[in-house]
Amino acid sequence: MRYSSLLLGLSLLAGTARGQTAPADSVTTTVTSKRDKPSFIPIPVLFSQPETGLGFGIALLPVWRFGTDTLTRKSNARFINWYTQKKQILFQHTHSVFTPGEKYLLTGEASYYYDFPINYYGFGPRTRREDESGIKYKLLILNERVLKKVVPNLFVGGQYRLTNIRDIEVTRNIDDTRPSLLLQRDARERQNTLVSGIGPALLYDGRDNVLSAYHGNYLELSALFNGGALGSDYRFSRYLVDARHYQPLGSEKTIFASQLIGQFHTGDVPFRELANLGGDKIMRGYYEGRYRDRQLLALQAEVRRYLFWRINGVLFGSVGQIGDTFADFDQGGVKAIGGAGIRLKFNRRDRLNIRFDYGVGRDGSKGFYFSFGEAF
Repeated sequence: MRYSSLLLGLSLLAGTARGQTAPADSVTTTVTSKRDKPSFIPIPVLFSQPETGLGFGIALLPVWRFGTDTLTRKSNARFINWYTQKKQILFQHTHSVFTPGEKYLLTGEASYYYDFPINYYGFGPRTRREDESGIKYKLLILNERVLKKVVPNLFVGGQYRLTNIRDIEVTRNIDDTRPSLLLQRDARERQNTLVSGIGPALLYDGRDNVLSAYHGNYLELSALFNGGALGSDYRFSRYLVDARHYQPLGSEKTIFASQLIGQFHTGDVPFRELANLGGDKIMRGYYEGRYRDRQLLALQAEVRRYLFWRINGVLFGSVGQIGDTFADFDQGGVKAIGGAGIRLKFNRRDRLNIRFDYGVGRDGSKGFYFSFGEAF
């Protein structure tokens, strides 16, 4: 999710007080209790981040378990609607569902961005702040993955992804004497564009908790093939590698978490589908899309420490690079960030945290982020 800063305090206190007195991760019962039932109480949110400015909205964050076997991990979903001072409007639903016995894992997203203005800096590892221009568009994203368990923790299956971008408009340029760099790309990238693709996915998920892991490993290998047979206006392929590791440092009060992520493209990739560094997930501190290109590789790590009551502290750092090819990774200098954050345990039993992060980039970029759940 692409937003950040303050949650309305009164709502937080009301939400956190709601039936959260049980031990955090008890799995001693084999009968689903009332505490496993999802809550659909709306949560008002107020936030600010580099990509949006000040914004406000409402969220639903149900967490539940299918079946009566508590060895089946809990499913979760998020329903978000917000509006920002930059006149960005977002409707978003995401879900991660384990069916009874974890026979299937279903993950997906449905998002609609209405008149969504962003900053555009061009592409490549050497983009400059003075090349910043503003663009806006309407964007629909539909993404669904269906995976079947083959052995415990290992799932294989397929995925489908559709993005439909419309009404692209260059709204401004930081230097009015030069045109936006978007105008230098193929003219059809500023036209209404449909991208549609399918592909295989393999997922190993040995985490003890999918919302905030204390220990375990996670590995995702997937591919998307976009082409005319699926109605796509562009023909290209995307390959993703996402490897994560979690372990306690002495006790579960201190957790070390790391992630290696790579995104690689072949073919004719429109600007909106390029890999990019920045935002509240990868390289916090850089504006989302500050650096974008066909290939991406990033490594990030966190130390998460329990402080008191429902409060945890986090120190994090990331290094990464993008380029048209791997040979371009030595251009423009490696991108690096460091930062710190606070976690408020909104749902202590299920480890659903509210995340506040502040990151600073190697080039002086900085950002303050708010989100639900961990970055990885």
